[in-house]
Amino acid sequence: MGHSLSRIAAAAGLAAVLSLPALSASSSWRIDPQHTSAQFAVKHLMISTVRGEFHNVTGTIAWDDQDITKSVVDVTIDATTVDTREPKRNDHLKSPDFFDVAKYPTITFKSKRIEQAAPGKLKITGDLTIHGVTKEVVLDVEGPTAAIKDPWGNARVAASATTKINRQDFGVKWNANVDGGGVVVGDDVNITIDLEMVKQAPSKTGN
Repeated sequence: MGHSLSRIAAAAGLAAVLSLPALSASSSWRIDPQHTSAQFAVKHLMISTVRGEFHNVTGTIAWDDQDITKSVVDVTIDATTVDTREPKRNDHLKSPDFFDVAKYPTITFKSKRIEQAAPGKLKITGDLTIHGVTKEVVLDVEGPTAAIKDPWGNARVAASATTKINRQDFGVKWNANVDGGGVVVGDDVNITIDLEMVKQAPSKTGN
């Protein structure tokens, strides 16, 4: 009798567990373009640094709290918004000499591997596409921060990512020589992306 009651209780417990909705550690976040920027820095005439940014950064992050290696980052940057605070230079950067935005209007990054580098730090390896050329790069990431709730009830987090690329690798090759053997534009480009993300409501399925 005791064994029968135990089996009935176990079956009832299993049935109760199976009847619960499936729990998921994953969440979806949308990049807030109004509070996100993609900045770059490159040497000018081998002596000074010119800085610029792109104004329209969009994308999504599928985050897995239990296994960050299963998370996915997808970012798109509007190359037509390049801004160095100098209109003539902006026009030159948009031309076929550099980004050729008429032909390649976006810059994209799609993650392939995410690793915890240290507490509060990630390394995200992925494909960066600039000027129609795709190369693997590694982003060093600070964050994400702990989530906070904004005045409208939305959960938000932030992170900052940096990397360095050689623009020649992406077919952005224009340059000119100057006296003394230097060049007008350096090849190494430092990139910083400051992200703010908003948590998305879970999608509803079923009838």
